[in-house]
Amino acid sequence: MQVVSLLLPSGTLPGSTMMPCNSTSHPSFFILQGIPGMEDKHKWISIPFSSMYFITVMGNCTILLTISMERSLHKPMFLLLFFLALTDLGMSTTTIPKVLCIFWFGQSQISYEGCLVQLFFIHSISAMQSSVLMTMAFDRYVAICKPLRYSTILSNSRIGLIGLASLVRAILFILPMPILLQRMPFHANRVIPTTYCEHMAVVKMVCVDTTLNRIYGLVVAMLVVGVDISAIASSYALILRAIMHLSSKEAHHKAVNTCTTHICVMLVSYTPSLFSFLTHRFGRGIPPHVHTILGNLYFLVPPMLNPIIYGVKTKEFRDKITKYLYRRKEPIIFSHNQKLV
Repeated sequence: MQVVSLLLPSGTLPGSTMMPCNSTSHPSFFILQGIPGMEDKHKWISIPFSSMYFITVMGNCTILLTISMERSLHKPMFLLLFFLALTDLGMSTTTIPKVLCIFWFGQSQISYEGCLVQLFFIHSISAMQSSVLMTMAFDRYVAICKPLRYSTILSNSRIGLIGLASLVRAILFILPMPILLQRMPFHANRVIPTTYCEHMAVVKMVCVDTTLNRIYGLVVAMLVVGVDISAIASSYALILRAIMHLSSKEAHHKAVNTCTTHICVMLVSYTPSLFSFLTHRFGRGIPPHVHTILGNLYFLVPPMLNPIIYGVKTKEFRDKITKYLYRRKEPIIFSHNQKLV
C-alpha cells in the first residue's frame, strides 16, 4: 500500500541532503524531477509505463462494465471486486498520466494546490484499497467458516455500507495531511526528486520542524495498514484452522481454491510497497532512481495484474465476460431469414 510510505523516516531519498532554509510561505508550483539520473531515458521508460497503464485501464474498465451490466454478478464478492477495480483505476490515474507528461513533453511543473490534491488522492485511495482487501479476507472467512450465514452476514447493502465507511475513514485520516502542509513555509528549492507528490516527499520541502507531520503519518500508517493487515492475518488464521478440520478432500480443495485468488491479489498489492519501504529503510547504497521506479511500480503492477488474476481464477466472472463478448459477435437477424453479420 502507498500508505506504507508514510512510515518512511524522513521522506528523503538515500543520499539526499537538507537544503538551506531560504523559505517561501506559499510556492506557486513544484518541479517533479522524474526518475533521478535517468532523465535522458524518460522516453524509453515511458514505453512499458504507457503499455501497463493501457492494460490497467482496459482491464479494470472491463471489470466495472461487466459487473455493472450482469445482474447475476451483483453479489458481495463481485461488489468487492468492483470496489477493488475502482481503487486500482483511481490509483493509477491519479499518478501515471502526469508521469507520462513528464516523460513525453517535459511538463514537470505541478501547481502547489495540484500537488496537495494528488497527495490526498494517492493516500486516501490507498487507504480505501486496504479496506477493500481486508473486507475481501473477511468475505472468504465467512464463505468458508460460516457458509450457512453468509447471506445474512454479508448482504449487498452491508457491502455498500462497508464501502461508505472505508471512504469516510480514508477522508478523515488523510485530509489532515494536506491541511497541515498548507500552513507551513517551504524551501525556495521546489524540486521534488520523484514523479509524484506523496506525503513524505512533500514534507521534505518544508522549511520548519516537521515532527508533527511525521508522527501523524506514522500513526495513520499504523492505524490503516497495521489494523487491516492484522485483520487479514486473523481471517486467514481462522480459515486455515477450519481447512485443517475438513475431512473431505473435495471440500479441502474447494476451500483452498476459494482463497487463492484473494491471496494472489494481496501479494500483488502489498509486495511493491513493501519492497519500496525496505529499500528506503535499509538500502542506503541503492541509487535514487531505483527507489523512484519501485514507487511507480506500485501504481502500475497491482492495478494491471488484479483484473488478470480475477479473470483467470474466477470461473463465474470469466464465463460472464466470454458470454458478453460472444453476444456482441452474434449476427443481427432480420425478417425473411436475412441476416447482417
